[in-house]
Amino acid sequence: MKPISRLSAEHYLWGANCDGWHLVKNQMLSVIEEQMPPGTSEVRHYHRKAQQFFFILAGSAEMELDGDKLVLGAGEGLHIAPEMVHRISNAAGEPLRFLVISQPPSHGDRVVAKAGHKQLPANSENGANF
Repeated sequence: MKPISRLSAEHYLWGANCDGWHLVKNQMLSVIEEQMPPGTSEVRHYHRKAQQFFFILAGSAEMELDGDKLVLGAGEGLHIAPEMVHRISNAAGEPLRFLVISQPPSHGDRVVAKAGHKQLPANSENGANF
């Protein structure tokens, strides 16, 4: 077993010049380090099955959760339950680095939320009730 870092991890690009590194990538768990330049944002979305934990390593993140916004700084994290509409943004003037941990992995489980879409009821079966 070897240590993993951004230098040895699988790298990918997403959004507007954002970076991601797969630190753990298997069928049960995903751990990704991501970096977002100032002024970038992901699209509002939710996951049907995956729960996620965002942990800020450096910078400041603006998290939108069901239309409410909160700011997370370095050393702070937030748990996102399945079907909760969310979006992370970097409105600060410095790069944002964070970990996103997903269980099960969220790839293929992402649904873009339409305007006005709120969190689905906890007992929702299909995850597509706009």
